[in-house]
Amino acid sequence: MDVNQTIVKVLEDFGVQYVFGGSGQVNASMLLALRDSKKIKTIIIRNEQAASFMACGYTMFNPDHLGVCFATGGPGAFNLFSGMAVALSDSLPVLAITGYTSMSQRGKGALNESTGLNRTPDSQAMFAATTKKSYILERAEDTCDILEDAINTAFDGRPGPVHIHIPKDVTTAEVTNYRPISFHAKKVCAEKSVLKNVADVLADAIRQQKKILALIGYGCIRSEASAELKQLIEKYQIPFVQTMDAKGFLPENHPLCLGMYGTSGDKAANTYFEKADVVLAMGNSFAQNATFSFKPDLFQGKQLIHINIDPVEVNKVYQADIPVVSDVKPALRTLLELMEEQNIPEQSFPVLPQGHYYEEPEHRDAKRIFPGDIVRLLSDNLPENAIVMGDAGSHMLWLSCYLKLSKNQRYQNPGSFGPMASHTNGCIGVKCANPDKVVIAGVGDGCYQMAGFELMTAVQYNIPVIWIVFNNSEFNIIKKFLLNMYNDEAYMQFDNPDFVKYAEACGAKGYRVEKLDEFVPVLQETIALNKPCVIDVLVDSDVYPPFSLGKV
Repeated sequence: MDVNQTIVKVLEDFGVQYVFGGSGQVNASMLLALRDSKKIKTIIIRNEQAASFMACGYTMFNPDHLGVCFATGGPGAFNLFSGMAVALSDSLPVLAITGYTSMSQRGKGALNESTGLNRTPDSQAMFAATTKKSYILERAEDTCDILEDAINTAFDGRPGPVHIHIPKDVTTAEVTNYRPISFHAKKVCAEKSVLKNVADVLADAIRQQKKILALIGYGCIRSEASAELKQLIEKYQIPFVQTMDAKGFLPENHPLCLGMYGTSGDKAANTYFEKADVVLAMGNSFAQNATFSFKPDLFQGKQLIHINIDPVEVNKVYQADIPVVSDVKPALRTLLELMEEQNIPEQSFPVLPQGHYYEEPEHRDAKRIFPGDIVRLLSDNLPENAIVMGDAGSHMLWLSCYLKLSKNQRYQNPGSFGPMASHTNGCIGVKCANPDKVVIAGVGDGCYQMAGFELMTAVQYNIPVIWIVFNNSEFNIIKKFLLNMYNDEAYMQFDNPDFVKYAEACGAKGYRVEKLDEFVPVLQETIALNKPCVIDVLVDSDVYPPFSLGKV
């Protein structure tokens, strides 16, 4: 086997079923190796950036999956950087494989050279800055060793992306020492003595009838800790809130759920947080939208227990009274055992506040639909186990605030790095990893015009994603920010194509929704069709989304 054939075999043995990438001269032999695979389906994209977002989507709701993307050298490889940054910030195990200049041609200005020599860009340094580790595979005999280290690094500790350069003249070299790789990445687990301190504090707080609040962050999703969380909060009647990044991880109709916490959060969530004596924060990075722009006294007068897999995140923004460096799932398992030893009396259901954080915004445009109403209808008609992806923009805020999830439904916004169009394309990777679930991407018209050409990719490979385009012919959230910041705005409006005709030209189904009562029948039809569909919804551009848009 040559180098690329070996890589494909290793990926097959690891259980990878989809890879996403773009073609090019430098990685041409990779295409041949993937073509011959009987276990991996290769999705060739229109733009390599989309491949990186799809690889992120492939592992986003499936933490045991390795997302894989590939590109040619130079410009093609550079198109992967946004996806690598997303994977790095959102703890997604992604392997990027890119071409590289042949060993004998380095420093000579070869086509697409990115060695950093003689005024060429240094892709090794750039990938090192956007991944956990970047490699250059210079010898065929190192192929299995590098793959083993890369895959283990991607999953070890806090998961994240890794990258491998393969020089053009190495790709076809024979690998004579193939071996199955060993997977030995381990969960990060706290010392039992540290968790004993947590158990003591929680037990004492319960006995003294102090207000305890569970603050659920995105790390709980990556840890797949829903069963342990549910057991903890129900056994000890602990109210919980979820950040925007963890919205819906536990059902939002749960009697102990106070809703979403933070700048766009529910009134009940924010009210109870203010009164809480003890905050058990799990998987939280304390992002800007979850801390009211890093409010310095947020935890004043409270005991903060902070569980996070990454020691960098602990005490990064707020000093914890009990810092716990651990993956959430094993930490909760141990904590539950220790709590059992505390002989805590049975708890009664707590008195909880109700209501939303924001006032219902005034909707005046009779010709266009209030965005919140569309999201409400989406909530009411969302199938069980459905996944909703919100891209960056005002539509994300409407989705975050108005979407109500239950029945194992999931939602994800673009995360802390938050590039536009990441979920416009990432939803394709999500669908590949979850073929039995309805996948819906809520996108702005600005996002969709950045990356909607991958609709052709979905059609070509029969990947049935539904895109709901919130069409207001402008970069709405940026306009609102400018108006609030400067009482003025510029260059926010743009013309849109006919999204229905565009969908049809790509071989997909397109629908336009101009009145609210048209939406549900269209949504139901797109779900039943089980093919790529675009729903163009004309929404009010003047209404303000429920988000703080003040000066920063």
